[in-house]
Amino acid sequence: MYRILIIEDDDKIAAILKRNLEKYNYEVIRGEKFDQVKQEVIEHEPHLVLLDINLPHFDGYYWCRQIRTVSNVPIIFVSARTSNMEQVMAIENGGDDFITKPFDLDVVQAKIKGTLRRVYGEYAPAQAAEQESDEDKLQLHYKGLQLDRGRNVLSWKDHRTELTKNESLLLQRLLSTPGIIVSREELLELLWDDVQFVDDNTLSVNVGRVRKKLEELGITNAVDTIRGQGYRFVQEWEGTQS
Repeated sequence: MYRILIIEDDDKIAAILKRNLEKYNYEVIRGEKFDQVKQEVIEHEPHLVLLDINLPHFDGYYWCRQIRTVSNVPIIFVSARTSNMEQVMAIENGGDDFITKPFDLDVVQAKIKGTLRRVYGEYAPAQAAEQESDEDKLQLHYKGLQLDRGRNVLSWKDHRTELTKNESLLLQRLLSTPGIIVSREELLELLWDDVQFVDDNTLSVNVGRVRKKLEELGITNAVDTIRGQGYRFVQEWEGTQS
């Protein structure tokens, strides 16, 4: 399930977007900290961000630039500003697309679907028919568990689930040395270049999400927390699905 973060200070518009997107089985989170938008992105790790321009504290252009220092997540501006120059600025500040208010919900859906398909789906660069040998290099295997690092897809037996970029990076690091403790400091630096903005609990939240994705495949108790040290991918996990 794709996760979409809405940064919109108009309660009515945010509610309309959230309700409509959830009808199409997206997980939707509305950002509430308009002075900490970058932190909201780090914490929630969305697959896509809908970003208004007119926001309290700083405008959407500022926050788009801030997000780009930590994430390549697709960003679609949704704004009442309709001039060509506003749309040019949106793209030049790191946005991927622009939707004007009042918007048509079908257009919003189509643009979101198209963007997700281009970034994560069949049109994603990693899926653009690279040489088979290159494809193989992107696969990480461990006891039947397969992580496709190009597509950020985790598979086990007949089941598969999609990961965010950080979930994939986290699992790659743990899976590369099963049974070995990986420190919290190493994982923080691996996932975020600028750790000064990252709350320590954010790593715990990400590890929790990885565990949940493993559980979706039927794998439980595969990631140990080693108090005061870090995390370890266990060499023998519990599987429940056949």
